[in-house]
Amino acid sequence: MTTPQARVQSACRLMDEAGGPVAVSQLADSLGCSPRQVQRDFAEVLAVSPRQYGQAVRTERTRASLRSSDTVLDAAFDAGYGSVRGFYEEAARRLGMTPSAYAEGGAGVLLWSAVTTAVGDVVAVATPRGLAAVRIGSMDDVVDELRGEFPAAELIRDDAAMADVMTALAHLAAGRPAPSLPVDVQGTAFQARVWDALREIPAGETRTYTQVAESLGSPSSVRAVARACATNRVALAVPCHRVIRSDGSLAGYRWGLEVKQALLTSEGA
Repeated sequence: MTTPQARVQSACRLMDEAGGPVAVSQLADSLGCSPRQVQRDFAEVLAVSPRQYGQAVRTERTRASLRSSDTVLDAAFDAGYGSVRGFYEEAARRLGMTPSAYAEGGAGVLLWSAVTTAVGDVVAVATPRGLAAVRIGSMDDVVDELRGEFPAAELIRDDAAMADVMTALAHLAAGRPAPSLPVDVQGTAFQARVWDALREIPAGETRTYTQVAESLGSPSSVRAVARACATNRVALAVPCHRVIRSDGSLAGYRWGLEVKQALLTSEGA
């Protein structure tokens, strides 16, 4: 008998191949079940609707199209949108900027600053709405990476304007209390729920991926929780380092397991 996980995986593959949402009725026909069953399976396994998953796929396709197309109009149709208006309305919401700005390499002004901590250089990039990126490592490498992602953005280092933010991040890196920081990151509805749940984990405590999934009312979405942790763009501010495996071991961490262990040790102390 086909399991909900298997049906969802098959449906996701269909939408990956289509490059965006596929009607629930079509998914149901392909899977040999009812549309209501498809909706239930997605709610149970991923905690998002089939349409939300398909929209996330189309957003990623949009990113690629904007990078490779000659015009925004070409990108709109390459990404499968039926109208330019729909493309602008949905893509702007999901990309965090207008499609034209993204196609131009994130044109605009972004402030950044850095602070050296015991776990490495912490580099933060901010929009007027909050932190868009917080990364740990070598400052030069991280800044080069950010310039590569948004080559047309004017990245301005302003240590004075970001002094309070960097102080808070330095405290978090050292395991000390700090105020909650505003963030400006884009993701799927489920990713946003995971990131919100991570911010509720107190310093000095950890949760397993299973516990996070259960807290969201979706106990079978453990893998989706792990993916959301892996795609977290704002280290420390969204403490994905506080999520561990069920056996107590440390799972992968974008900035290295040594950094993850150091953060947990300092918070536990």
